[in-house]
Amino acid sequence: MKFTCEKYLLSMAVSTAGRAAATKSPIPALEGLLIEANASVRITGYDLKKGIYTGFEADVSVPGSVVLSAKLFGDIVRKLPDGIVTVSSDEYNAVNIVCGNADYTVVGTSSEDYPELPSMDYASRLEVKQNVFSKMISETSFAISTNESRPVYTGALLEAEKNMLTMVAVDGYRLAIRREAIESLDVDSLRFIVPGAALSDLEKICQNTEEIMTVAVGSKHVSFDLGDTVVISRRLEGEFMNYRKTVPYDFPINLKVKRTDLIRSTERVSLIIDDRSKNPLRCCFGDGFVSISCATPLGRAEDTCPVEGNGGNLVIGFNNSYLLDALKAAPAEEVQICLGTGTSPCVVAPSDGSDSFLYMILPVRMRSGD
Repeated sequence: MKFTCEKYLLSMAVSTAGRAAATKSPIPALEGLLIEANASVRITGYDLKKGIYTGFEADVSVPGSVVLSAKLFGDIVRKLPDGIVTVSSDEYNAVNIVCGNADYTVVGTSSEDYPELPSMDYASRLEVKQNVFSKMISETSFAISTNESRPVYTGALLEAEKNMLTMVAVDGYRLAIRREAIESLDVDSLRFIVPGAALSDLEKICQNTEEIMTVAVGSKHVSFDLGDTVVISRRLEGEFMNYRKTVPYDFPINLKVKRTDLIRSTERVSLIIDDRSKNPLRCCFGDGFVSISCATPLGRAEDTCPVEGNGGNLVIGFNNSYLLDALKAAPAEEVQICLGTGTSPCVVAPSDGSDSFLYMILPVRMRSGD
């Protein structure tokens, strides 16, 4: 195998495919990247749960394939000087990498040892703009659970119906919902769960462009085709929470607030909260304002934020991080804060009455003195 290409093309491909390479595996090949050179060059990473392959144009003088350590190859490519890179391998899978004055010869392994990516069976398809999908992930992923005891919640639920895509994440303390229009859907409806790790990679791989991404949903896997790059992930199995029945929609108190104003007030009071104390914020919703305070062993802080409406002096305790995550994710400058009682969930929703996003946060029970 031998090919020549621009360093930045190789670097981008290695970085993208390397996201799916296993860091430690009983199958050594999974810690590597499969490099295949034919009419163009394709690089693949795969850890048996998620696979990513990406291709780029190169001058291929000798077709072939080899597997290289993802970490070593990635480190080498990053350190290469800018310019033209030549990569070649011999019959013993020794790989030579040359760029400018830099010259490496490293040990590779046979591509025959690399497991095949899962083949997609009959799949339903939807199309969505890359920038739209990336934005949906960034505005819901904070609520994806990291608790492996309930694997189904370590991913996000995706529902497609009537050319609308809904993404739902929940971790037991908060819930995030985002809705956006999609370009096409070849069935009446789709419902599937994608692991959070795959979504995190997709958020980084998706370009800030209106180019279309095709999502193909099979019985056990789902693939995301971004043109030169394809991400294949297993689907998570299990019963996802019925979020439609979980979210309350009838609230006696509805307040409008400038999102950035509430974020700044919350951040100012949060300065005295550390990892050891984790004391909740005490939020008192009055007539035209919300007073936010907190007392910890470090001291006491209080701030006031203007709101539109009367909260009836309702007092609720919130985890400061959970409240900030929801406010920072909300894709609107003005939001509606929907409240019931001091022990019922709080909902952050669009102030214009649309259903493009919804964030639900469970309150924290306050102790005397909080």
